[in-house]
Amino acid sequence: MADNEWKIRCQKEWNITGISMPDSVDWKFVYEAKPLGRNLLRNPAPHGVTHDSLPPEPELTGVPRDEPPRSEPEGDYTGWTTSVEALPYDNSGIPPGVVICYMPQFSWFTLEQKIDLKSEGLWDELLDDQPDILIQDRYEESQLHESIYQLHVKLLGGDGQVISEHTASPKEDLSTYSHTWKEVSHVFSGYGKGVRYVHFLHRLKNKYMVEFFPTLVTGSSVIVKPT
Repeated sequence: MADNEWKIRCQKEWNITGISMPDSVDWKFVYEAKPLGRNLLRNPAPHGVTHDSLPPEPELTGVPRDEPPRSEPEGDYTGWTTSVEALPYDNSGIPPGVVICYMPQFSWFTLEQKIDLKSEGLWDELLDDQPDILIQDRYEESQLHESIYQLHVKLLGGDGQVISEHTASPKEDLSTYSHTWKEVSHVFSGYGKGVRYVHFLHRLKNKYMVEFFPTLVTGSSVIVKPT
């Protein structure tokens, strides 16, 4: 099929009007990549769970295990760069002289991805037209702490410069037990020209005390939609 025919297919597929579509673009690649309207994040459910059902209840034994404390939930983290930040013990509420057998050890578990928008099939002229970039995420309401989730998404230029960014750090209501998925979302629009990458990062708080208590995440997405 001729290059022009692939371009016509792209125009019809996404109803593209008013945006330059130069012949220098590989339109066969663009058509097959289908970059508009699909999730550009790899492996959006690394813990193997879905938000279509409630988060799994932890199976606990209450017996200390003869093994090193875990620092991250079990999962397949293909596509993600991960890291762990152990937090210091909080002994501020313990009276002097009191002996404590176990204290909770909290840690932040970070997962991040950098999306190359052109490698996913988008082209300069469309990106500079500033299409909406939709961010969505769901985290488990684990109730381990009042702060269990953080999101930080950056739109980057070709040189790595931050063009726009969004952060979220919700606080949890611990007064009533609720074990569900909580949604976080944001739409980037009118952010300026030059965006070529999206850096997606979220952090989950875990706890270890006798056993490991995780906070899970699922349904993460980055979707580009033309305006």
